[in-house]
Amino acid sequence: MSTTYKTIPDQSDIDAIPRDLRFYPSTVTTPGVLTAEQVAAFNRDGFIRPIRLFSTEEIADIREYFDKLLAKVMSAGGDSYSISSAHLRYGRVYDILTHPRIVAVVRDILGEDVVAWGSHFFCKMPHDGKAVAWHQDASYWPLTPTKAVTVWLAIDDADTENACMRFIKGSHHFGHLTYRPSTEAEHNVLNQSVDNAEQYGEPMDDCLLAGEASLHSDLLLHSSEANSSDRRRCGLTLRYAAADVRAHLGWSGKGVIVSGADRDGHWANPVRPDKD
Repeated sequence: MSTTYKTIPDQSDIDAIPRDLRFYPSTVTTPGVLTAEQVAAFNRDGFIRPIRLFSTEEIADIREYFDKLLAKVMSAGGDSYSISSAHLRYGRVYDILTHPRIVAVVRDILGEDVVAWGSHFFCKMPHDGKAVAWHQDASYWPLTPTKAVTVWLAIDDADTENACMRFIKGSHHFGHLTYRPSTEAEHNVLNQSVDNAEQYGEPMDDCLLAGEASLHSDLLLHSSEANSSDRRRCGLTLRYAAADVRAHLGWSGKGVIVSGADRDGHWANPVRPDKD
């Protein structure tokens, strides 16, 4: 099994993979943490929010850790968006990705067998001028089928003033949508833009307090404006998939089994890194 992968693979390589890009609704009928109404809301709307995961004291401790990590990365020449696949390098991020509270929520959507494969800090510094255009996560990922979700954990309070995420409610039901390469003028953190996103549903602000999270489908359209406030807006994206999802381009090397089993031995299941 290969554990070599590109953090940002060529889009042409991803598009060449035969992928099943249909929405798969949750089939969980007896959730353990979420309510049946929340599972139904995920199937209908494509997201659930807010979900309280960490107390004020716990998220303050996580924020202190991230502040030190960000300072270290930036002093080495990185930026506030470059801490990606962090669970493969930092034990503390691995611990958050595999945290039982978060896994329990994800299991209520994806079912018993779950792999955690992604961790990326999206930190909008005050007045940084960077936006995230309307996009679908599934476009960027060499995974099939699209049975994957993102948990967006608020490290800082996130609201409309400091550019919280926005969702297009119900847009996941349209499957994979046409996108275009972003232009330089858009100042997009990523590189894809879906035009006229509002035709697919109602825009919703994903306002979260620090320690809260939202969970969304990999097919849900989402975006965020540039942060024009004096406040930072940091979130940690945690990526999960059903364990029977197949990862191409070496991305199986990222996957940690956090619930149930990987019955085909597809995912590498790396151990917790010692470094913090």
